[in-house]
Amino acid sequence: MTRSPALVDAYDTLLLDLDGVVYLGGHAVPGAPEALAEARRRGLRLAFVTNNASRTPAAIAAHLTELGIPACADDVVTSAQAAARLVAERVPPGSAVLVVGGMGLRMAVRAHGLRPVTTALESPAAVVQGMWPGISYGLLCEGALAVRQGAWFVAANGDTTMPTGRGEYPGNGAMSRVIATATGVEPVMAGKPEPPLHRESILRTGARRPLIVGDRLDTDIEAATRAGVDSLLVLTGVTGPLDLLTAGPRHRPTHIAADLRGLLEPPVPVRRDADGWRCGGWTAAWRDGRLELTGDGTPLDGLRAACAAAWEAAGEGRADEDAVKPALMATGL
Repeated sequence: MTRSPALVDAYDTLLLDLDGVVYLGGHAVPGAPEALAEARRRGLRLAFVTNNASRTPAAIAAHLTELGIPACADDVVTSAQAAARLVAERVPPGSAVLVVGGMGLRMAVRAHGLRPVTTALESPAAVVQGMWPGISYGLLCEGALAVRQGAWFVAANGDTTMPTGRGEYPGNGAMSRVIATATGVEPVMAGKPEPPLHRESILRTGARRPLIVGDRLDTDIEAATRAGVDSLLVLTGVTGPLDLLTAGPRHRPTHIAADLRGLLEPPVPVRRDADGWRCGGWTAAWRDGRLELTGDGTPLDGLRAACAAAWEAAGEGRADEDAVKPALMATGL
């Protein structure tokens, strides 16, 4: 039986964000377990790449397995691991590193031959901060003292928020501002969209044709753009259609899908002709200072055509929200 061509067939590895892509809190995103199982059957390597530094890879793998997505610790790549490698490449083996974070970050630091500590009295060579619900004022004070003493300041990621079932909570980027504001020292970021986490992912997977899959323009998609690899934006998390239409150059994904089931669909062509950008039964064109979308078809095809037209018109800038809203309304999204 001939297998239908799918988007995933052009790649050898999926570098998958977790929150808002594979799961939301304690529940899998609908269709995610089945889509990822089929991707594996097609021979793709799955790597779960997360800016979450609070949990260990083993704990994340166990959570995925409970949700019907079999995984082991080696399938998980965290910003904690990227941060720990970054520090290990700079400071001598066995150095004390003050960890402002949870067990995931402590174990990553220890795995690289460094000694995690919790007080500036240990004269740590570096301070590494990662999101952890148990972060206390006292631990933040120790981190600030160490940075003032000259310790190198590394943050696992700069996410200002993180998605949950109740909405968006403050993320590590927001929490790291405490030490940065108190000391005047900006942290070096290890997580998406900065290169260290992508480098860690490639080292761990050996990927040659990776596809980065995420729900955030400012982390997942920008990371792909900066690394020069393809990306897929799914609409199950933070990013909405209006965000896409007004995205700047670094935040424009290669592909757009409603959810991970889009991995198994044929690549959707968006073509330019004399009338504008066409996708499915839709045509999008910029006329008289506003984006017009005509035709019919699936809403997602309309969004794809509208994005192509908006991005072309905006060039290196960003399209105006009011100018693209009529096209967005035409899609029904």
